[in-house]
Amino acid sequence: MDAISSFALASGLSWASGFRLYATVFAVGLLSRYGYLQLPQTLDILRHPAVLAVAGALMLVEFLADKIPYVDSMWDSVQTFIRIPAGALLAMGAMNTSDPIIATLAVLLGGSLTGITHATKAGSRALINTSPEPVSNVTTSLGEDGLWLGGGWLALAHPMVFIGVILLLVFVMLWMLPKLWRGIKLVLNQLSRILRLSSN
Repeated sequence: MDAISSFALASGLSWASGFRLYATVFAVGLLSRYGYLQLPQTLDILRHPAVLAVAGALMLVEFLADKIPYVDSMWDSVQTFIRIPAGALLAMGAMNTSDPIIATLAVLLGGSLTGITHATKAGSRALINTSPEPVSNVTTSLGEDGLWLGGGWLALAHPMVFIGVILLLVFVMLWMLPKLWRGIKLVLNQLSRILRLSSN
């Protein structure tokens, strides 16, 4: 695997982990196990039947949890402590290097990319959950599934294009995060006011 493909794989795994960690591990492991994807030796563990079984089961749980308002936000809160370190480790494994500097950079950049993606997803969902109807939540979740599939395919089939797209997405997500945070703070302030009024 050349440097560009390795970088695209590392970026793709990190980015996808911010959306769907378990589906990413399951899909990549399954593709590798059946010979459709050549993974670096450092990621061979993803092909193991036990890893595939656990990732597949958690993928189904996440798929369902992600479609239910408020449950998705609770799930995302817990996943903050799982997705980011996992995305960092997957990025390091994708780079497949014995150079400690490159490995450290892969962990730092991979974890950061997973964190930005996860924060954008979780923040968007928290705001969408303020809507009283469940349709927007399910539609958004299905849209994320499509984005995850499209991005994953692009990372594997057209690495150079994916690198360009992911750089653009990072700028968009960084632009969105402060706005999402302001929206979440506004919702929290309104809830706080309602709770204060109801307690008086």
